[in-house]
Amino acid sequence: MNAKGPNLAVLVKGWPRLSETFIAQELVALQNAGHSFDIWSLRHPTDTKRHPLHDKFRGQVHYLPEYLYDEPNRLDAARGIAVHLPGYEAAYRIFRKDLRRDPTHNRIRRFGQACVLAAELPAGTRALYAHFLHTPSSVARYAAIMRDLPWSFSAHAKDIWTSPDWEKREKLQAVTYGATFGATCTAIGADHLRGLADDPDRVDLIYHGLDLSRFPEPPDRTERANNSPFRMLSVGRLVEKKGFDRLLDAFALLPSSLDWFWTHIGGGALDRELRSYASSRGLSDRITWKGACDQPEVVAEMRQSDLFVLPSRIATDGDRDGLPNVLMEAASQRLPILSTPVSAIPEFIQNGTHGILSRDEPTALADAIIEVAENPENAAHMADAAYTRLLAEFRMAPGIARLSKRLNEMCAGLI
Repeated sequence: MNAKGPNLAVLVKGWPRLSETFIAQELVALQNAGHSFDIWSLRHPTDTKRHPLHDKFRGQVHYLPEYLYDEPNRLDAARGIAVHLPGYEAAYRIFRKDLRRDPTHNRIRRFGQACVLAAELPAGTRALYAHFLHTPSSVARYAAIMRDLPWSFSAHAKDIWTSPDWEKREKLQAVTYGATFGATCTAIGADHLRGLADDPDRVDLIYHGLDLSRFPEPPDRTERANNSPFRMLSVGRLVEKKGFDRLLDAFALLPSSLDWFWTHIGGGALDRELRSYASSRGLSDRITWKGACDQPEVVAEMRQSDLFVLPSRIATDGDRDGLPNVLMEAASQRLPILSTPVSAIPEFIQNGTHGILSRDEPTALADAIIEVAENPENAAHMADAAYTRLLAEFRMAPGIARLSKRLNEMCAGLI
């Protein structure tokens, strides 16, 4: 076991990750609020870029074995320590019960990573905090049981809507070594989790909000040249729940009289497929696929765009967005927003007031794009309203203050 070290350990899927700016923003803010912690990552980074935020984290980053066969000696040494920890037998018993219901290699990997985490945590560790309720929380839970420590989580979107109810319920019950508390960033997610908890107060609604000090003042949008293309921007992973396939179909329905251009930022599993599909629809000349970008690049694109489009939908496996921070980032630049009424998006965008929430199908999306392009003054009014709401209700500071209090209480053994 290591030296005293910080009293909090934070578990994440991967660090750094460009698609999880909201996690970097939160952890840097917690650090600035006085929390000392190391990051324990289940995966090594795959992005070639990083946000400036990532460089502001001052703690250490530890990487657990991404695959158990990668580091057999480290795993054997950790198991040799873990079996003598006070809660190992209880953790192993719970793991075996979980494995019977989820007989996968991933479940086995979670327990192996938990053994390494429990063995290597500094002696002064008082609590664990995991981002995402599925895999990271499973590792945190097993390790916390082994070390007889409290643990907590922050839940977001896919981890809530694609995890089985039995697993979420047991992570929210004291009798099954559940979390001391859980935070989640949407009201719809909080209501769902509270319905599975033994005590609804175990779950806190804490919006991520936005740290506006990291963003420039919005640009003057009154000077767009009349002969320039109508520029649309989307930022999001190329995965089913983001709905970009239907957006491409919507583009194909736009009238020839509308001179438009679309920029996409982000990578993802459907990258090659969607580029090929756009080409087959004759859209490629109007599209720039920029791939993964850091936040300054994203903001620069927002400042020269006329419409932000995020056509979110519910994927076939139930996965869906929560409240994407990128919508708040677009609002910070007074960029008009077109999205869909999926999940928690209406918690920020009221249709017709702060932006347009369209049905997630091509004809409706195309009609909404035409409406914004032909009525720029109305779009500007909605963008102003979204910016005003962002300033009034979705700043980062209140959520960080609430989360900081909960973490301090957990580390002190007060909850």
